[in-house]
Amino acid sequence: MKKTFILLIFVGSGFTINAQKTKVVPKPTTKPAAKPVLKPVSILKTHNDSLSYVLGEMSAFNLIQQGFGDIKINEVAFSKAATDIMSKKQTLIDDLAANALLNNYMGRLQEEKAKARIDSGKVFLSDNAKRKEVKTTASGLQYEILTEGTGIKPTTQDTFVVNYRGTLINGTEFDASANRGTPLKMALTSVIPGWTEGLQLMNVGSKFKLFVPYTLGYGVYDNGPIPGGSTLIFEMELVDVKKKGHE
Repeated sequence: MKKTFILLIFVGSGFTINAQKTKVVPKPTTKPAAKPVLKPVSILKTHNDSLSYVLGEMSAFNLIQQGFGDIKINEVAFSKAATDIMSKKQTLIDDLAANALLNNYMGRLQEEKAKARIDSGKVFLSDNAKRKEVKTTASGLQYEILTEGTGIKPTTQDTFVVNYRGTLINGTEFDASANRGTPLKMALTSVIPGWTEGLQLMNVGSKFKLFVPYTLGYGVYDNGPIPGGSTLIFEMELVDVKKKGHE
């Protein structure tokens, strides 16, 4: 007998289940009977088998939704991991290493997705570095001094107060303290690396323009209105520095 399949779509579930149905094929009457073909034995022999299959479908669907659809799964390793978890056994890879593997993989995917923005940012920074007003640090941060202040400089132990405006390299504004009507007050270690480094170059009263490569900004991941891989431009005015214990 020949197998055919009917797809049953469960609305809202996000996955489908294959239900098997048999169809009788009439034997030929004018030709000798062909050698019998053994029918494959279904792996779905019990209710638990079927439930296990459905759980596998759900797992696969969720993996696809999370961006792992292109991975060539090693079925033996996949099954071993699932069995270990369900049986509460010690896994072969600890949580720290597992998270590193996943983060590295997702990071590569995001970097590929953001490649055009990363490349355009590199070109922008390369051209920008040629301007005599612009200085470039060892990390790749670029800055331009608009006004030199005379106050103290913040350290990583301090809290800063700053007016700022942030744009993409195409001029699109994504944030500004003026939109909230008040300067931003925050610990120096609680901001992106480009700010942590750039603000320590500024005396209170200074106005700088910072040009922040994506590696010192939000990396390859989207962050609200900021697309992943974006080079950022900030106009900064350091209003005040609050020393630790005097915030």
